Amino acid sequence: MPRLSVWTVRFSLIYLFLGFTFGALMLAQKGVPFAPWVWSLFPAHIDILLFGFVIQFAMGIAFWILPRYSGGSRGNETSFYITIGLLNLGIWIAALVGSFNLAGDWLAVGNTFKGIAALFFAVHAWGRIRHRQLTKPGER
Repeated sequence: MPRLSVWTVRFSLIYLFLGFTFGALMLAQKGVPFAPWVWSLFPAHIDILLFGFVIQFAMGIAFWILPRYSGGSRGNETSFYITIGLLNLGIWIAALVGSFNLAGDWLAVGNTFKGIAALFFAVHAWGRIRHRQLTKPGER
């Protein structure tokens, strides 16, 4: 597994732990009320689990498992670094804005970063998929 995929999967597992912690706090608050502010973590809980864990985990595994270019290259790794950086920045902006009820413009900024990250990933992945379709069977 390439180092970049390893780090992406590790970050996604950190997000899984963080999201489950927020969920456990909200569940405990529902059973035995102890801190009403815990419910403000709900938007962060959703964003962190959906984008931080699920999407980032899928991107990391896809970077590893998609077909390589001729010569064994996985393409431009810089674009994947940008993808993961924008995704994480978007997650944190959206999670903080949602949890602290900040101005709605920042939520749009966070979601825009996540959208741009998805486009960067799609371009990176499509090049690898398209390259594989153009080569003859049995070629690398």
